[in-house]
Amino acid sequence: MRLGIIGGTFDPIHMGHLRIAEKIFKELELEKVYFIPGALPPHKNREPITPFNDRLAMTRMAIQDLSSLEALDLEGRRQGLSYSIETLREIRRLFQPEPELFFIIGIDAFLEIKTWKEYKRLFDYTNFVIINRPGFPPEELEPFVLSLELGFQREGDNRFVIPSGNILIHHDATLMDISSTRIRELMAAGQSIRFLVPESVRSYILKKGLYSIYGDTQ
Repeated sequence: MRLGIIGGTFDPIHMGHLRIAEKIFKELELEKVYFIPGALPPHKNREPITPFNDRLAMTRMAIQDLSSLEALDLEGRRQGLSYSIETLREIRRLFQPEPELFFIIGIDAFLEIKTWKEYKRLFDYTNFVIINRPGFPPEELEPFVLSLELGFQREGDNRFVIPSGNILIHHDATLMDISSTRIRELMAAGQSIRFLVPESVRSYILKKGLYSIYGDTQ
């Protein structure tokens, strides 16, 4: 099996997430792309975060009509902080025969990977697909990859390979200039988020009163 993984807080999930997941699904000929909301992300433990069950519900609503995408609640069922290395190990145990994994991540988050738990071991479990983000020059990626000291070798224009055989693909797609932070800011200001998130997600946010004290004005 060739499976894609997208982790994040998804607070809330938005159209940029869905677009890139569908694009990678098709281009890498994956069997499924799994969205995995983090329960207690270690890099955001000082910031307020919407309850896990709300974020999981919004994620499932957003992809309910897309057979290529699915949401997993793995991190919500674990105690403590949500570490990617533990999630990857759990996925390898759950799916048999052992799948080939593709961890889809924005370049902004990837450039912080040295702060992740057991970050060098991540490359033993999965391939990486790095997506461009506005404001982050793509030229930063190669020197950073080499600084990981994992034996990466360039292979063609957009990929690197390590001795284990796993690869890192620098995908030429750019993640849409939409962010969950900006969506929360718009809600707090009483402005519309229509067309930034799926309509089912927008309705859920308004019904639950998430991110805003203004009520149903969007």
